[in-house]
Amino acid sequence: MRNDSSRTVVASSAAGWPRARVAKLTGLLALVVFVVAFPRMAADPFILSVGVIIMSYAVLATSWNFVGGFTGYISLGHASYSGLGGYATVLLILHTGVNPWLAMFLGGVIVALLAIPIGIASLRVRGASFVIVSIALVLILLLVFQSWGSFTGGSNGLRVPRPFGDEVLRPEQHERFFYLHAVLLAIAVLCWWLIDRSRFGTGLKAIREDEDKAQSLGVPTFAYKLVVFVISAFFTALGGGMYALWFGFLDPIFQFSILTGSYMVLMSLLGGIRNVFGPILGAVIVGYAMEFFKAQYGDTQIHLVALGVLLGIVVLFMPDGILPALRGLVIRFRPQATSIREVTQEELTRDATGSREESATDRGTGTKEEVSG
Repeated sequence: MRNDSSRTVVASSAAGWPRARVAKLTGLLALVVFVVAFPRMAADPFILSVGVIIMSYAVLATSWNFVGGFTGYISLGHASYSGLGGYATVLLILHTGVNPWLAMFLGGVIVALLAIPIGIASLRVRGASFVIVSIALVLILLLVFQSWGSFTGGSNGLRVPRPFGDEVLRPEQHERFFYLHAVLLAIAVLCWWLIDRSRFGTGLKAIREDEDKAQSLGVPTFAYKLVVFVISAFFTALGGGMYALWFGFLDPIFQFSILTGSYMVLMSLLGGIRNVFGPILGAVIVGYAMEFFKAQYGDTQIHLVALGVLLGIVVLFMPDGILPALRGLVIRFRPQATSIREVTQEELTRDATGSREESATDRGTGTKEEVSG
């Protein structure tokens, strides 16, 4: 019966994995269907524009999560890379006349190259020192882009040419940019997922848990941090460039705002930084809440108060984020596999009879084994 029980447990475990995978694939498929159908479901252009903003936040939060989720380094200055991506895209269009989408990609590459020396300098410190360095970078860029008016437009900002031309109405542009943000988000999520399941990702998670111990075990910690830092800056710059093309205007105060970097951190922590879909869930909640409070209360700062209260609730009751908390509840209330195999009375009687017959045969032939201890 011990062997049968073991086989039963193995079979139950093997059967559980396909069910979990089917559930994940079903949820992913439902998410894709909803994203595809959302522009058709939106009641008016304003709702569709809110969807674009949420998608943009999801791209930025997922891009931030390459650093925060894998290494545990909290950067409040990631608005540096979204702002640089936006300005690089627009300046390339205005001064070179290249295609807007090529300009966006080239802007991401330029920002990624700039992130290399920035990462070399900033990743040598940890904890609060790294946070301070990231904030200082945002403030420096804000002053530079405000003062360099002849090139960046200064405080007057820059008007961004429409990538689809003036003949395309604003609602149709909302729909197109919603899908474009969705494609960029899918690429970022896929990249995050592949890293998470690679040897490179294992080294990054070792850095997150204990950087000194990971280094003592032979993990090239600084090189790993720098590579994922550059990847994060690249996707953040692409998100900033696409948002600039959609919004149509660049302002240094908005582009290089510490609040933007704080939103990325808040969204990722809210959903769960160790989950690939955590930042997306956080972006949906934070993005919708911000637009709701702005629509209801105008230019007041009540949305910041509401987001602060929400973050406090999550930190107190769900410190790992919403998705890990929900997963813990599912595991807690899901029926657990048992090592005791359920059998009928007939099976018990038949097994007992068979055991008595085997014992009688062993005694008769003298082959019964001795049982020690």
